Amino acid sequence: MESFTQLQAWQSGIRLLKEIYTLTEKFPAAERYELTKQMRRAAMSVLANIAEGFSKRSAPDKANKYTIARSECSEILAFLYGAAAVGFISDSRGKHALSLAEETGKLLSGLIQAQLAKQISQVPYAQRPIP
Repeated sequence: MESFTQLQAWQSGIRLLKEIYTLTEKFPAAERYELTKQMRRAAMSVLANIAEGFSKRSAPDKANKYTIARSECSEILAFLYGAAAVGFISDSRGKHALSLAEETGKLLSGLIQAQLAKQISQVPYAQRPIP
């Protein structure tokens, strides 16, 4: 793979970012510098950490950045539940955004597992932990 933009997690993250921007456009003006800003920042952070992770050389460094991106997905989920609870988003729009955040998180989990498996395979056999 030549670019982070080819990763399924990145492509899912882009869809999530677009959905978050669309959703937050309709939030009350009073939330512009609060919930709106936090949700948009978290969605952008997912993408930034995927890109950073892709550029890292070592499996542990990659896994770390992908883990941070996955944590941002969890943060977005919490924000979505909160926004729905106070009536900022409808059930149908909220469900779609939740689905995108969950999908992106699952794809990131796959990337994390792949990097952890790589890390273990790079440890000399004699030094591997006993399961």
